[in-house]
Amino acid sequence: MSDSPVLCDIRQQVATLTFNCAAKHHAFDEDFIAFFTQTLNNLNENPEVQLVVIRSTGKSFSSGADLGWMQRMASFSYDENVADAQKLDDMLFSLASMKAPTMAVVQGACFGGALGLLACCDIVIASDQAQFCFSEVKLGLIPAVISPYVYRATSQRWAQRYFLTAERFSALDALRGQLVHEIVEHQSLNTKADELIKAVRNNGPQALRACVALNESIYPLPSKTIREQTSIAIAKARQGEEAKEGLKAFFAKRTPTWVKHD
Repeated sequence: MSDSPVLCDIRQQVATLTFNCAAKHHAFDEDFIAFFTQTLNNLNENPEVQLVVIRSTGKSFSSGADLGWMQRMASFSYDENVADAQKLDDMLFSLASMKAPTMAVVQGACFGGALGLLACCDIVIASDQAQFCFSEVKLGLIPAVISPYVYRATSQRWAQRYFLTAERFSALDALRGQLVHEIVEHQSLNTKADELIKAVRNNGPQALRACVALNESIYPLPSKTIREQTSIAIAKARQGEEAKEGLKAFFAKRTPTWVKHD
């Protein structure tokens, strides 16, 4: 099998992107982000692509940002951290601004920044066994870069609760918050995905792209100013003492010092 972090297969006008780092729970680092962003941009310039489907393998859809990468970035300069965070935002923006419709098929755990990917997709279906978590604050970090996309897909009121608690929530809770559109029994997930792919492909290609563009004109994507603000916010959080302690605690498999025991 290819060692590419994301596999791309185009058949019958459908581009399927499959995360290919199961051993790391499909966590994304700088290499994943660069490769995925370039893949999305290439597909966006292909007029033959009628639908982009994002899938994953194994127990996890994606665990979000690779924590080893985050820990390494804490030792980099402030400007380097801002530039790195902007690349993460570029990936999300590339997905959110695709000309063709996009669909995510969530078969397993989806944590942290990976929820931003879901928020950027037009259609999201999830296994009834999928689990979700905005896990950043547990590590002394914040869900800064993904927040504009999550708020656009769900609501600030719903998301803020899970941003603050960092609790795991079920597919049903994700459905209630409109982060996913439909829950499917795990064994039927691929069947349902095939049904939706067929439903989309039965529609006019130009009408599909016009519908996506219409939605973006009515519900605009985050502005350049907001994107810069969120990149700066996560860069500052990464370099803070709290994030350094949170990441050290994670790798040492201990509770961070701010956790008070009764």
